[in-house]
Amino acid sequence: MTRRAFVMALALLTGTASHAADMLEVRPGGVVRWPGDGSVTACQMAGERFEPVDGDCWFAIDLLTPEGGLDLGRVRDGVFESTTVHVGSYPYPVQKLEVAPRHVDLSDADAERSRLESERVATLWSLRTPRRFTLPLAPPLDPMPAARSFGNRRVFNGQPRGEHTGIDLSAATGTPVHAVADGTVVLAADHFFPGRAVYVDHGDGLVSMYFHLDTIAVADGDEVARGELLGTVGATGRVTGAHLHFGLRWRGARIDPGPMLGDPDVVPRVSPN
Repeated sequence: MTRRAFVMALALLTGTASHAADMLEVRPGGVVRWPGDGSVTACQMAGERFEPVDGDCWFAIDLLTPEGGLDLGRVRDGVFESTTVHVGSYPYPVQKLEVAPRHVDLSDADAERSRLESERVATLWSLRTPRRFTLPLAPPLDPMPAARSFGNRRVFNGQPRGEHTGIDLSAATGTPVHAVADGTVVLAADHFFPGRAVYVDHGDGLVSMYFHLDTIAVADGDEVARGELLGTVGATGRVTGAHLHFGLRWRGARIDPGPMLGDPDVVPRVSPN
C-alpha cells in the first residue's frame, strides 16, 4: 500500500481528511502558508502542534531540511487534515571570506568559550511563550538595505565552515537597530563569533537575533516594543566589516527572515481545498 493510500484509509477510519492538492515545492530555510477560512484551530509539523497566525497555518522549514517530502497537518472544524510539500535541494552558493585568523584557527580558550556560548544560546530554541508578534515583522534597520548571504556555505581563510543562517545588512557603524516585534530580551551578551549580540523572544517559538553590534541598549529580561532601539550596528565578532547580521529561528527552524519581513500574500502556500 502506498503512503497516500494509507493516509486515505486512515482518514476513513479516524474521521480525518487528506488534502489532495498538487505537491508544493519549497526551499530549505523558507516558510510556507496553508490558508484557512476561520475554522482552523491547530497546525502541526514534525509532531509539534501550534496555533494558526491570523487564521492560517505557517510552517517554518529548517535550512538543513533534507530534500524530499515533508508532512504538514491542521485541524479544521474538528477534523485533522494532512498534506505533503516537497523540500527542494539545497540552493545556496559557497561564499569565500577573509577574516582575522583568531576567528578561524581557534585557541583552546576561544574554542571552549565558543562551546559554552553555543550551549547557552541553544536553550533559546525550545522557548514556547504566548505569541506577541504580527506579520509582516518590522524592519530591523530603517531604511532597510538589500539582504544578502542567507544560506551561503562559508569558507573562511580557505577553511570550510557552516551555513550562514541569517541575512547580512550593510550599514555604517552606529546605525540604530530596532526590535522587529514586541518581545522579551532573553540574552544580550558579547560572544566570540556573533560579537555583541541581542536575542529577543517574540512568542510562538520565534526568536530574533541581532549580531556584530557596536553597542547594546538593552539587558536580559527587558520587555521591548516593536521598533524599540536594541543597539547600534558595529563590526564585533567574526566579520569582514561593519554590518548587521539579522537572523530568525521559528520553533527551532533556521529560516530566511526575508519572507517574514515582506508581504504575507507572496509567501508560498498550499492551495486551499
